[in-house]
Amino acid sequence: MSTDYFDNEIFEKKDFSKNTLPKGEYDGCVFKNCDFLNANLSNLEFLDCEFINCNLSGVYVKNTSFKEVNFIDSKILGVNFGECNPFLLEFSFKNCQLNLTVFYQLKIKGIQFNKCSLQEVDFTEADLTKAVFDDCDLSKAIFDTTILEGANFYTAYNYTLDPDANKLKKAKFSKEGALGLLEKYNIQIK
Repeated sequence: MSTDYFDNEIFEKKDFSKNTLPKGEYDGCVFKNCDFLNANLSNLEFLDCEFINCNLSGVYVKNTSFKEVNFIDSKILGVNFGECNPFLLEFSFKNCQLNLTVFYQLKIKGIQFNKCSLQEVDFTEADLTKAVFDDCDLSKAIFDTTILEGANFYTAYNYTLDPDANKLKKAKFSKEGALGLLEKYNIQIK
């Protein structure tokens, strides 16, 4: 089965929830104002691509490659990134809604989340070494056996982390945010 190759193309205002994105490799492509609601993006390859103001909620990404991909101003609810191709996986998120998304067991060292809603996101067993959570809402996010060494939580909020269940060496927290590290003890601090 041959796959198509798309180089430096711009896809704007396309509805891929009804018309399937062609199978293939996308190199340097930009997707603007596109709707991918519940689309099947499995087995596709995205290299150096940008998704700007797109709806990617509920997309299927089994064995999908994301290499140097940026998601900006996009809605990405309930996506299981744990199923994507882990080889050379690298992406970042800016001003995105990622609620109920899964990053289970992914090695995404240095990942950048900037001004994102990460409510109820599952980071179980992920390697988030040196990850940055800049101005992110982590309400009910799940961190369990997660590697967070050197991660930056200075401006993140609404998170709770169990220091005994995660690796936090040299992770950075604000004084206010550090209270989320004590929640399991059910103590009161004034």
